[in-house]
Amino acid sequence: MSEFTRFLGDTPLRIFLKLLVVSFLVGIVMSYFGWSPYDVLYQIRDFVLQLWNMGFKAIDRFVGYFLLGAAVVVPAFVILRLFSYRR
Repeated sequence: MSEFTRFLGDTPLRIFLKLLVVSFLVGIVMSYFGWSPYDVLYQIRDFVLQLWNMGFKAIDRFVGYFLLGAAVVVPAFVILRLFSYRR
């Protein structure tokens, strides 16, 4: 078995025929749903953008919770330290 055939996993002709059949079946399914290759690329792009935006919203919410808690905890800590300092 040559390196090229081992890389492909089968003979080049059989791989070509398999790819031809799978491409035809995928084309039928995409045609049935009314998808084009650009639609698939746009959907992937939109998915990545939504994940990106959702990630920054999560960070924004985390920072908001952190600041809200710090607005109560830090002054309470300072007041408690002042009272314990006098002892």
